[in-house]
Amino acid sequence: MSREATSIPKGNEIIQKVKAKVLTNGEFSGCSQKVLGALQEELGIGDRESFKAATVLSGGFRRGETCGALIGGLMSLGLVIGRERMEDTDTYQQAMFISGEIINRFKEELQKQFGFRQELKSTLCKEIQERVLGRSFNLPDESEAFSQAGGHSDIGCPKVCSIAAQVVAEKILELKEAKIKHPVK
Repeated sequence: MSREATSIPKGNEIIQKVKAKVLTNGEFSGCSQKVLGALQEELGIGDRESFKAATVLSGGFRRGETCGALIGGLMSLGLVIGRERMEDTDTYQQAMFISGEIINRFKEELQKQFGFRQELKSTLCKEIQERVLGRSFNLPDESEAFSQAGGHSDIGCPKVCSIAAQVVAEKILELKEAKIKHPVK
């Protein structure tokens, strides 16, 4: 084994496992569950109930709205830093700030990894589909055309899912590391 391979920090190993898990599940529909499930498994967060809740969030709610992969990732973030009581507005504000960071990082990483020439301005599924696949698809009516265009291939939505999982895993690991360095009194 090379020296470089043995010196990979544990966080990078976890991120690679999360991304691999998402890609392994590429043949199945359900982008929000692909991301949430991979993060749950590798980071030890959430439960079957939270996984089930993500069932209806895929494909921008099957209407091209907010990217389901991003939603699954943000659900994972909420499992780690979300508030437990409605009146806990400080935790709410902090979580919303961090989710904004993740959304921006997700768009940046999509642009970088897919090589988009123009800035990605939104996280709408239909706009991401247009950039990645050349057009958006009306799911479920155009499921076959979506698949033929590469939507379920490693260069389509599974890659988008792996990017969402990567960005969220990086942030969660960063937050866990910061908590270890600066424990709450």
